[in-house]
Amino acid sequence: MRESCHLARSIMNTVGETIQAGMTTEDIDALVHKRVIESGAYPSPLNYRGFPKSVCTSVNNVACHGIPNKRRLVDGDIVSVDITVFSNGYHGDCCETYLIGNVDEAGMQLVNAARRCRDEAIAICGPGVPFSDIGAKIEETAKMENVTLVPCFTGHGIGQYFHGPPDIYHCYNDYPGTMEEGMTFTIEPIVAQGSEEVIILEDGWTAVMLDNGRAAQFEHTILITSIGVPPHTRNAVISL
Repeated sequence: MRESCHLARSIMNTVGETIQAGMTTEDIDALVHKRVIESGAYPSPLNYRGFPKSVCTSVNNVACHGIPNKRRLVDGDIVSVDITVFSNGYHGDCCETYLIGNVDEAGMQLVNAARRCRDEAIAICGPGVPFSDIGAKIEETAKMENVTLVPCFTGHGIGQYFHGPPDIYHCYNDYPGTMEEGMTFTIEPIVAQGSEEVIILEDGWTAVMLDNGRAAQFEHTILITSIGVPPHTRNAVISL
């Protein structure tokens, strides 16, 4: 898991160094695909339940699961890039939202709020902590940041399977279950500027905000250790 997650993080870093106005989201897909294959791994999204590309790219009002296409990024866009790799039998998963050129203040605040929601949730994780505490912390943080939490998408267990138990709800909930040492799962809240409602387009994947407001998402894969998630690794994809 550490190896697969570090690979995903390395490829994400390359995207962050490269992404700019004028690129298409298909360019991002080609870059990710090339790096994954060169590393001897496989891009987990490709052909997963019919998904046609190697990465999800969600621009502006797309909440998640955007399919890369020929649309060029322009100054002022925000775009989330969700990368998952399958390496040596394990999946590593992460997502970042990038600012393209000169993004307005509201857009920057939205992106910062999404990052904070993820990081505040990671900070409470540890053995014996209820999974429901994650959703409570994210919703509390979203309210403090004056953004709308999009509750219909969850984090998930991950390892030799891409998606599986436990389900990680990003909103207030009372579902049972507690974290145990050795568990690996994702935390990946989405926040938006307006309504929480989304609609899935005819492609069966692209989730668009119903009111056309912008959305942002950040994701890490988390490993629960005997001391929780060690502070010096909270900015990594997975704790060490």
